[in-house]
Amino acid sequence: MSQSTLPSKSSLSRITNGFNSLPTGVQGFVNATIGMGILLFFWWVGGLLIANNPDTEAFAGFAPGSAFVALWALITNGELWGTIYSSLYRILNGLFWGIVIGVPVGILVGYFIRVRQIANMPLQFLRMISPLAWMPISVLAFESWDNAIIFLLVMATLWPILFGTAHGVQRIDPNWFKVARNLGADGYQMLRRIILPAIGQDVFAGIRLAIGVAWVVLVPAEYLGVTSGLGYAINDARDTLDYGKLAAVVVVIGAIGYMLDFIAVKLLKRYSWHAG
Repeated sequence: MSQSTLPSKSSLSRITNGFNSLPTGVQGFVNATIGMGILLFFWWVGGLLIANNPDTEAFAGFAPGSAFVALWALITNGELWGTIYSSLYRILNGLFWGIVIGVPVGILVGYFIRVRQIANMPLQFLRMISPLAWMPISVLAFESWDNAIIFLLVMATLWPILFGTAHGVQRIDPNWFKVARNLGADGYQMLRRIILPAIGQDVFAGIRLAIGVAWVVLVPAEYLGVTSGLGYAINDARDTLDYGKLAAVVVVIGAIGYMLDFIAVKLLKRYSWHAG
């Protein structure tokens, strides 16, 4: 190829500048589309390699074509919605109790030095235990499988929220508390006017991390005796060798996980330290 047929630096510069001049939202959409296109391309190539290999051709249903056909079938026959509802019910319950327990305990640990010194080692010890390691205990402690799974999700969500909250409280300027006391603020007013507005960003950062951990824990947790949910759907598809359906459920898990993270990011931006 001759040098004259190659795009000049000025041409590339004009193309780049033209793209950069697009509105931010359009640029973001274009970038996301390119990224997903690359992901789909590698998925398609992987599907071809699997289908053309005699040792793996039985798993050809993992390819995008079979997966999206199965996904459409799940949507149209209504089977998908009950599956999603069951998983969201469990994860939102686990997240709710993780917040209810984690935020108050985090405030205590962050605000009171003595509490932090006493609680730090046992909390760090418990934090390092995998949520799935609690599975035998949860089965013994709870009568229903749903409650056992929710307990595992609480153990997954609790620690990011608790330690994120404690970190946020520790970052508050001590002078704020001195000024509040001098102005006659009681404990409730200090909590409402100083602590909660100041730790909003840290709390939602912890919630975002908690959602990611819980969403990963959810699938193996739903192998635990239940007959509904995304984890159960994957297990059922594997047992019936329906690999197209299995791949379709994986796509749904990724899409819902992305949407939950997107919501958490929006809340994180909204409730920064200066919000309130």
